[in-house]
Amino acid sequence: MRGIYRFAGHCVEIESVFPRVHEMCQPYRCDGRPEYAVRTTGDDIGREREKSDSEIRMEGQEPPSFSDAYLETLAVHRKLAECLLDENVLLFHGSAIAVDGAGYLFAAKSGVGKSTHARLWRELLGPRAVMINDDKPFLEITGQGVTVWGTPWDGKHGLSSNISAPLRAVCLLERGEEDRIEPISAREAWPALWRQSYRSADTEKLRRTLAMTDCLARNTRLYRLCCTQDIHAARVAFAAMSEGDGQ
Repeated sequence: MRGIYRFAGHCVEIESVFPRVHEMCQPYRCDGRPEYAVRTTGDDIGREREKSDSEIRMEGQEPPSFSDAYLETLAVHRKLAECLLDENVLLFHGSAIAVDGAGYLFAAKSGVGKSTHARLWRELLGPRAVMINDDKPFLEITGQGVTVWGTPWDGKHGLSSNISAPLRAVCLLERGEEDRIEPISAREAWPALWRQSYRSADTEKLRRTLAMTDCLARNTRLYRLCCTQDIHAARVAFAAMSEGDGQ
């Protein structure tokens, strides 16, 4: 099966074994001339199964029986991330939301509550807040700034939009007994930003990721938020992160 889609401003032709990836990418379909071609085979699906099973076993759990169609979506995602590194587009593990057209990105270790915090922002701000992507947005990173783009790989809650927004701030979340936010330096944020960035096995592409992570840290406001799971946490975070944006 084949289809052409636009991700982070670039047209990509996807050729797959199963239709599932085309169903999930339907909101990104376009008629443009493809700049890249992503093709998957049974071998790609097998490698994704081995990788997934290995990672889950390392966490002390028994791997679930993922379907080949689902694993193919992961293979497409990985190949797409590799292609777009050449366009200064980085796959990032985080939850991204737009408020009045400005993008905000939350990053944390799994289970800390990125999705919960993004939901609290939507409850606080109502229709002003639009989910860009709840799990794996693309970041277009240049010397002029960072743009966050939606993707259809949007986590277990399936929250995403085919939109983009200039990124205003990145917030590193930590669990806490009270809600407290503080600005942090690029040096303080860098290890967490690196952990959440897609890292290629290709040496040259890995260098590109390193440079983009540096650029992200230098050109974006950075915060650390120790927070509860109460809407007060969203109120505290939004007040600090949107300050000076005219919102």
